[in-house]
Amino acid sequence: QVILAESGGGSVQAGGSLRLSCAASGDTDDTDNYCMAWFRQAPGKEREGVAGVNRDGYASYTDSVGGRFTISRDNARNILYLQMNSLKPDDTAMYYCASGRSCRYFQIPTYFTTWGQGTQVTVSS
Repeated sequence: QVILAESGGGSVQAGGSLRLSCAASGDTDDTDNYCMAWFRQAPGKEREGVAGVNRDGYASYTDSVGGRFTISRDNARNILYLQMNSLKPDDTAMYYCASGRSCRYFQIPTYFTTWGQGTQVTVSS
């Protein structure tokens, strides 16, 4: 079993940057940890996949964050990152990291088995 813990959220003005981290502990070599992803959920909205990266480093992004966000993982330290630049008020949400077997459906929450508690990101205009 993998345990995930996010950090790095906060409040920034539009155009600013934040870097989120997600530390994984437990059975991190399990196949259920092959894909790591970031999701976000704004009040009144469904949880959406933001980006996913597999253990080989191949990354995928949802269209709304392409070119602004960068997902990466440090397999040796079992840490997942999300560098967020040029932040917009629409990026305001609770951000969650998640692990699963495949990044093919990184935008669909039901394909991920383990979730962190989330970290809040607030972007003001």
